[in-house]
Amino acid sequence: MPVTKVLIADDSVAVRRLVKETLTSCPDIEVIAAACDGREALALLRRTAPDVILLDVEMPVMDGIDTLRQIRLTNEKTPVVMFSSLTVSGGKATLEALALGANDYVAKPTAAKNVQDAVDYINAELVPVIKQWGAPSRAASPAVKVCKRPQRVVGKTEQCDVVAIGSSTGGPNALATVIDQLPGNLRVPVLVVQHMPSVFTQLLAERLDKTSQLKVREAQDGDVIRPGQVFIAPGDFHMTIETRGAERRIKLNQEALENSCRPAVDVLFRSVAKEYGGRSLAVVLTGMGKDGLAGCRELSGKGATVIAQDQASCVVWGMPRAVAEAGLADHVEPLDEVHRQIVNQIMRSKSKPVLSTG
Repeated sequence: MPVTKVLIADDSVAVRRLVKETLTSCPDIEVIAAACDGREALALLRRTAPDVILLDVEMPVMDGIDTLRQIRLTNEKTPVVMFSSLTVSGGKATLEALALGANDYVAKPTAAKNVQDAVDYINAELVPVIKQWGAPSRAASPAVKVCKRPQRVVGKTEQCDVVAIGSSTGGPNALATVIDQLPGNLRVPVLVVQHMPSVFTQLLAERLDKTSQLKVREAQDGDVIRPGQVFIAPGDFHMTIETRGAERRIKLNQEALENSCRPAVDVLFRSVAKEYGGRSLAVVLTGMGKDGLAGCRELSGKGATVIAQDQASCVVWGMPRAVAEAGLADHVEPLDEVHRQIVNQIMRSKSKPVLSTG
């Protein structure tokens, strides 16, 4: 059985011990070194050959961000997973790390009430991520034949009244690429589910709002869904749509996890299918797992258009792969072409112009 070798960097002796012992209890994971700060981690990295680096964000001497910068100067391939606290500072640093080349992140078990809770959390949240990035086959996954799109429903309309986007691993950077390139006069709303904890989704929305021509915000229960605005589902809440009179509004809930996620892409996509039917556009970006597949199947059955990110441009080609393999994708596009396909679909709208001319 292949063993994933891990290098840990964390300034807390207790955290290092807890993580090391928990990871080591897995037969296919080996912790080969543990550092108390970034400088020591760099020295250990030069003497070892880890498959995955687990990097704390806040450390003395050299923090996680500076350590990541130094790692990426000479090492672009070894996966780096950030291990950050669920705080505003931790969230900001994590988003910066992802932009600088970190592959993934896991929030620390700060809410754990005892050691066993923390161990259970690490086994549930951190271990699968370590295994995912340490898998020898991950970087060399074979190309997959994309299935032919099934016959569209009769009477399909080209009208696009909403764009719904789902993403997970690699999603923050992918969303920045897509949303930043959408025109400011886009006259349809954009609804986004990104698998992230609370605090992180708020910071992601603020970050995108600063760089995008559109208004980006973390959704709140009861928000009126307006054209030209991007609504990001808050962490730990499913996002759906409800109609109140002549308005459509955001409805949040904390019902059961789906695909081990909350928010879940499938929850949003099903709601979009119910409220907008074929007059919608679904986009599935990079991410682990199959969240979004069932929702795309429902949207496709009502005549909606589906775009999936292609394999080459994905950090993890899991979610879009599932959609493409199922034959549900009308378009499989590289990341830097997704925004163009969105705009083209909107401009093909038949019943009314959805892009202003001013």
